[in-house]
Amino acid sequence: MNRLANNVSILLASLLTSAALAEYTPGVEAWNVESAPPQQTLVVRDATVWTAAEDGILEQADLLVRDGEIRAVGVDLDAPGNALEIDGAGMHVTPGIIDAHSHAAIIGGVNEATDISTAQVRIQDVIDSESINIYRQLAGGVTAINLLHGSANAIGGQMAVIKMRWGASPEELIFDAAAPGIKFALGENPKQSNWSNDDPRYPQSRPGVAQVIEEKFEQAVDYQRKLEEMPQGRRGRDAVPPRPDLEMDAIVEILEGVRKIHSHAYRADEMVMLINIAESFGVTIGTFQHVLEGYKLARRMAEHGAGGSGFIDWWNFKHEASDAIPYNPALMAMGGVTVGLHSDNPELARRMNLEAAKAVRYGGVDEHDALIMITANPARQLGVGDRTGRLERGLDADFVIWNGHPLSVYTRVEQTWVDGRRYFDREADRAQREALEAERRELIAMVLEADQDEGAPDDDSEEETPGWLIGYRASELAHDEFCHAQDFGHVHAIDFRSGE
Repeated sequence: MNRLANNVSILLASLLTSAALAEYTPGVEAWNVESAPPQQTLVVRDATVWTAAEDGILEQADLLVRDGEIRAVGVDLDAPGNALEIDGAGMHVTPGIIDAHSHAAIIGGVNEATDISTAQVRIQDVIDSESINIYRQLAGGVTAINLLHGSANAIGGQMAVIKMRWGASPEELIFDAAAPGIKFALGENPKQSNWSNDDPRYPQSRPGVAQVIEEKFEQAVDYQRKLEEMPQGRRGRDAVPPRPDLEMDAIVEILEGVRKIHSHAYRADEMVMLINIAESFGVTIGTFQHVLEGYKLARRMAEHGAGGSGFIDWWNFKHEASDAIPYNPALMAMGGVTVGLHSDNPELARRMNLEAAKAVRYGGVDEHDALIMITANPARQLGVGDRTGRLERGLDADFVIWNGHPLSVYTRVEQTWVDGRRYFDREADRAQREALEAERRELIAMVLEADQDEGAPDDDSEEETPGWLIGYRASELAHDEFCHAQDFGHVHAIDFRSGE
């Protein structure tokens, strides 16, 4: 077996030479693109179209897309002669799913836990554009996500909304239309209930967290006043301005209404506390994230103007989550809150349509309204409601084609389009998987042949081909030996990291 493993290493090393690559490297896989797919003019015909808008659900309708925009939604639409025609009979078309709370494409950890306030740090500096989760979530119909820091800090870092433009650079992923935002956190995490107490960090109580937030707002008010009091023009030549402070700059943006708060929160009393502090400084909270007890203060949230972006059936995973109920989204919606559902988990993000389906089961939410909870409402919460989240004329062509009812557990995504570009196609994916499997078998056969050609067998060579080899993917073997060989397609295509 040792010789067999060695032969695998030798073979894979040879494949990395230019001559071997020319002979054995297959075409670019569906999940490992070299450049963005082309923008297309297309029309989807005779589909059931869920608009997530006032038009509701349209039967046997068409969707026309050109230049990355939705040009029309209706029946028997005229399309240019060069338009790609997709037969939507039996299919359902929805807006792309928008996940308002994700950590799926971030390099390394998600927390900067050195201080109770880290408003100066930015997620856009650590976006992992090569995370395989982007492709996997496209396969689940997700077209945009909100990347947030973790919940170690009462005031965390600045968020970044990205579109799932698989293959793009980190800068190209960023959705520039999104409103600036920042992560806050309340409860057990910032007060360190679940941390080691060997080196405790202030504060370690819920009132302490509230005190820190209020103090930081007061410091930002003072910082802003000093900036405003600086003399201008010739009179200000000899004046010394306040020392630049990136943390205070971000918090001043909160006070000015430029940057929205998206706060991790579970308990109703703490959410009321943050609303009260925010209102005392003239600030409106963007959303409460997780918001497990939102049903207890829905009218207060609606009155303030805060949205709720939450789980629907996550509870009892820690003490402060014990009062969560699956009827929470429905009850918040009844109270007038703009309600969205999020994942906070890269695996759950691939099945967000089923999270919406649970709102129908628990609370009797209308099916179309449930879809809005994962499309139009998250778009509104992130400040991109005038660009995406609905199927209406003039909006970005971010949409999903499903092979059946989008809230059914038996339904799968056939195609996902972002900006009028087809970033996921199930048929193309299946074909490339078959090609990859054929290549894997070819590699194994070459290894076995090389092993037989070496001459006299070792004592253990009479054993059958080891299961470890037959079961191994060539890509995994390549990673073991050449984890940095970026030119070898399969290494580049699979994310072996577990930090997300």
